Amino acid sequence: MVAIRADPKRVYPAYLFAALRSPEVQFDIGNMHVGTLIPHFKKGDFDKLSIPLPPPAQQRIIGDWHLAIESKIDLNRRMNETLEAMAQAIFRDWFVDFGPVRRKMAGATDPVAIMGGLTPDPTRAAELAALFSDALGDDDLPVGWSDAPLSAHLQIIGGGTPKTNVPEFWDGDIPWFSVVDTPPGSDVFVFDTEKSITPEGVAGSSARLIAAGTTIISARGTVGNLAMAAREMTFNQSCYALQSSRGDHACFVYLLAAHAVEQLRAMAHGSVFSTITRQTFDAMSFPTAPSTVLSAVESLLRTLFDRVKAAVDENRTLAETRDYLLPRLMSGEVRVGDAALEIAA
Repeated sequence: MVAIRADPKRVYPAYLFAALRSPEVQFDIGNMHVGTLIPHFKKGDFDKLSIPLPPPAQQRIIGDWHLAIESKIDLNRRMNETLEAMAQAIFRDWFVDFGPVRRKMAGATDPVAIMGGLTPDPTRAAELAALFSDALGDDDLPVGWSDAPLSAHLQIIGGGTPKTNVPEFWDGDIPWFSVVDTPPGSDVFVFDTEKSITPEGVAGSSARLIAAGTTIISARGTVGNLAMAAREMTFNQSCYALQSSRGDHACFVYLLAAHAVEQLRAMAHGSVFSTITRQTFDAMSFPTAPSTVLSAVESLLRTLFDRVKAAVDENRTLAETRDYLLPRLMSGEVRVGDAALEIAA
């Protein structure tokens, strides 16, 4: 790592940060030692970089504008972490710990308490609490529930890759997901992919179109990465697409897949498991809840996931705006004032 301290007599620190983050400077840094055995960037390489230096007032405005965008992107990501944690907590309480049933068994009668404070509305809480039995059976599952292989809960769809030597198959409008497209952190949704294919590429290969909301899990290479398709797309043969076998329960399926990956990692004692196959889904089990419970949880989860998706989409727009305007602001092609941006004459 190299720490950089701005000379305040020459450059506003926030502007220096923005300049170093600009696409052009990042490109120059990335290509500084192309072809070497180990890509690197040395302290002395800063002498080979140059950045535009607008007047101090413009530096301050540009730097503060860039920080405001970065702060909003970071806020959205932290909000997504909270929203996903909330969704995970609901899933675990209902389907792993059987919280509502256990609280009934412990003597709770207040619907809000039975549902663990999930909703403060007594009427809504009573509707949800009524979906759960009052006891666990001999199999330690809620009465009326049963155990089933994970594969019984899912439709498992394989992917494919169009022939790379057929130009007509590539660079189309259909996103083609691979593990490198896994969204960071708790962003969950993938809108765009590094590579895309054409309808001819779909027709001429084993690649399958999947609907928005479908969960994608990486099965080889970097195993266990998860994403939810934000729009119709395809994916390669190193992944599976997962859909519910019992109706439209896309959010439930994503969390079910995340729970399965967590179990696989635990069984591997923290080491990396090498592959996921269809037999993996056959070998794992998960409780089968009544359809009324699945519909209720999907309604709750979808509200959270919709907010995550909106935040991810907003961050895409913010990042595109930042990357488009920043070089133009630095060069003076676009000027920024206190109130608005204006195109230079």
